[in-house]
Amino acid sequence: MENRPEILRLTNINKSFPGVKALTDMCFSLRKGEVHALVGENGAGKSTLMKILSGAYKKDSGTIEVDGNPVEIESPKHSERLGIAIIYQELNLIRRVSVAENVFLGRYPMKHGFVQWNQMNQAAKALFDSFGIEMDVNQQLRSLSLAQQQIVEIIKAVSINAKVVIMDEPTSSLTSRETEVLFRIIQSLRERGVAVIFITHRLDEIYAICDRMTILRDGCYIGTRDVKDISKAEMISMMIGRELTRQYPLRDVQIGDVVFEAQHLDDGGHRVKDVSFVARAGEVLGFAGLVGAGRTETMRLIFGADPKVHGKILIDGQEVHIRNPRDAIAHRIGFVTENRKEEGLFLRMPVRVNITSVAYKKILAAGTFFNFRKERKLSEEFVQKLRIVTPSVNQRVMFLSGGNQQKVVLSKWLLSDSRIVIFDEPTRGIDVGAKREIYEIINALAGEGKVVIVVSSEMEEVMGITDRILVMHEGKISGEILKKDYSQNLITEYAIGGVG
Repeated sequence: MENRPEILRLTNINKSFPGVKALTDMCFSLRKGEVHALVGENGAGKSTLMKILSGAYKKDSGTIEVDGNPVEIESPKHSERLGIAIIYQELNLIRRVSVAENVFLGRYPMKHGFVQWNQMNQAAKALFDSFGIEMDVNQQLRSLSLAQQQIVEIIKAVSINAKVVIMDEPTSSLTSRETEVLFRIIQSLRERGVAVIFITHRLDEIYAICDRMTILRDGCYIGTRDVKDISKAEMISMMIGRELTRQYPLRDVQIGDVVFEAQHLDDGGHRVKDVSFVARAGEVLGFAGLVGAGRTETMRLIFGADPKVHGKILIDGQEVHIRNPRDAIAHRIGFVTENRKEEGLFLRMPVRVNITSVAYKKILAAGTFFNFRKERKLSEEFVQKLRIVTPSVNQRVMFLSGGNQQKVVLSKWLLSDSRIVIFDEPTRGIDVGAKREIYEIINALAGEGKVVIVVSSEMEEVMGITDRILVMHEGKISGEILKKDYSQNLITEYAIGGVG
């Protein structure tokens, strides 16, 4: 690996935004055919650095070299011409056109002003075949799974003869089997001499697929190490600037009586089928299962985000009627959604508006007039309490890192005094330091006697922070596991429908 030629070098890159120094003298190098992990806490500068490489942002100062030649990346198109392709978490594809059209988006083969459809389809098919991937290039993208759509993005990158492919949290929504397929494709890229920049918060994946790693902290370069030469503990220490003695906080909470009960919840037999369970005061109840098992859909029925066809919801033994999220909020149910950007936040609004959006009645003066001073005071309290990194509460949420956006969502529901709080994949795309902070919040809520329900695809996480786990399979609860019986094997067996 050390003998491979250097394909990319960044030296002393600086970038500032209003009130924020995002990168300070950042350095990075990449070799041909290398898989290089870029790691750091949320807000460390990873996304900013990649957006500079992709042409979405312009650096303030510093040098970028591609194949030893200094370049000024002027735009995404210029970046593409230099052989740099980026695959974001939010895929840059068009759902209602074909796979082939997505692969050659903006580069359709033309003749006499007409698109050469057959030529394009054949070229797309040849690209997929070269990787041993079965794909109907004529089908619309929306018919594909998320994993298949990611593969389309990779093939699109290959079609422009990319030298460098940047992958931003590529496995965050994939099953373990889909992740294996993705890794095989990355290995194929490596063998072709394509370099991959791999951004992830899943540290085990770094050891599985990466050659080197570069660690960032607070917008600064901390170091570059060979993966084989660094332990996980040392990596975490370099990322967060301190030792993380325990990943999960100790739980010493008295679990009380049943507060919440779901009886025979059903969405018409589509994704949720006759789901019944109880949750107790002070309990952290986990929901595990494979992607698509119906966990998120169950939570959406409870919160009124989707209509239920059958079933009842009881709080303190009394049936409550929840037809929409407003009803759920009125019954003091909070929902930290998996899709925070589309469903949990007003991205273009300031931090203070997002934090107070549900509990707006608290900032009405005399019940009528909006008290802006109180809005600011309450939002600043939560910024301080949850250590939200933002220049001010007036900063638009879209400019915060993913971890800090998640803390804003949490603040919203904490301020609302929710008695039952649902967390759907609360740490997806969140760094190891912020994860610990979110675990402590969950623990504290349970300590206050609230009901906490956590949906997580991370088995280690769901075992580490919960008191009891319900496992779902094909829309039904397939098993219940008590704390004393926790094991990954047992969860997996229930998740695939293999027990009982």
